[in-house]
Amino acid sequence: MSRPSTHADGDIVRDFLSIADLLEEPQLAQLYAYLARADEATVQDVMDELDLAQGTAYNYVNRLVDAGVVAVTHDEQPRRYAAEKIDLTVSTAAGDREYTITPALIDAVGRRQTNADIDTYIDRHGVAGLATALTYAVARDRGEVTHRLMASDLDISPLAAEMILQALRPVVHEYYDIEDTGAGLEELDVGSGAADDA
Repeated sequence: MSRPSTHADGDIVRDFLSIADLLEEPQLAQLYAYLARADEATVQDVMDELDLAQGTAYNYVNRLVDAGVVAVTHDEQPRRYAAEKIDLTVSTAAGDREYTITPALIDAVGRRQTNADIDTYIDRHGVAGLATALTYAVARDRGEVTHRLMASDLDISPLAAEMILQALRPVVHEYYDIEDTGAGLEELDVGSGAADDA
């Protein structure tokens, strides 16, 4: 849902507020992420996949359609819905950094209900912090950084960095093209071991 700069400011504000709802309500984020992965689905599919009551599923789908982040792709019964592409860059309140809201970030936010590590990280560092962690998670799975480098860069503990990197790994593999290097857990730089003592 990337908007050209020729759009009226009201459209841009409406878009941001729509996406802000996704970031504030994990169940809406979870629904959006499901539709983004599924390409399109019916409300029954949503109910089955996300274990939602019928009224809740219809309410959420309609909210996302009204917000402009989900579109009706087949208007005859049963209606089918698809997620609109979202790619919106925003600045933090302090204005010290920018981050991009993507389907991968929305999916990560949606997982806070079922993943305590993601939930805790968002509570401590906000969605902007989670976006930064997601960037490190992609780089880590590509072999470009370690959890220790992330911890040093972000001034967090190595344990906190490792926990969020592990929690974000399923999101990384869902949305990014990561080559399997075959590295095992024992090869990861997860703490001091015998090699550090030598």
